[in-house]
Amino acid sequence: MAKTATNRRVKRKDRILDAAEALFAKHGFDGVSMRMVADMAKVDLALASYHFGNKRGLFDAVLLRRAEVLNQTRLEALEKCQAEAGEGGPAVEEIIDAFLKPLLAHGYQDDEGWLHYFELIAQINNSPEWGGQLMTKYFDPLVRRFMDALKQALPDAEPENIYWGYHFLSGALTLTFAHTGRIDQLSDGVAKSEDMVGAYKRMVPFVAAGFRQLCVPETKDA
Repeated sequence: MAKTATNRRVKRKDRILDAAEALFAKHGFDGVSMRMVADMAKVDLALASYHFGNKRGLFDAVLLRRAEVLNQTRLEALEKCQAEAGEGGPAVEEIIDAFLKPLLAHGYQDDEGWLHYFELIAQINNSPEWGGQLMTKYFDPLVRRFMDALKQALPDAEPENIYWGYHFLSGALTLTFAHTGRIDQLSDGVAKSEDMVGAYKRMVPFVAAGFRQLCVPETKDA
């Protein structure tokens, strides 16, 4: 009996998180109320407040839930490619692949909840109010592991160029998350914004070439 009651509470809590995720992705933090979340989740407002306290607590819980999954998956991908590469470390393409594949080619594009989450991350990463604070909190410790791997793969690079390269990668990634439909219109349907696997396949070589162009010093003729 106790187990059944616990399962019901978990399901209600997940419904609240799912509803909040969808609403925050569509309307942003300021455009959502706890009442809207409770109504969409079909729970009492008091229950939503009981589990998460207030809207900011709920917002943080939405971000943390999937960030933990993504960070673990990306870390495993990075450690795998490092182990397989040996002492020399992985190539730039392998590092970028470990960074992007868990996000764009891991089956998440078939899950409506993950799509909402990615849309929300796109909003946050491009927000002066939230970007520096929340992306730092939830993702920077892992991103620094990738930066260290890139520094090893590009030992002659100026550190500034490594960070600018990541900045450009992050921008391309979150624009892909946003699913604005701009590429659909521009290409007359040849390329589609929901094709995350197609984006992944092209982004790895594109970004790796950009890092090399920025970070590998040109050799002068003798």
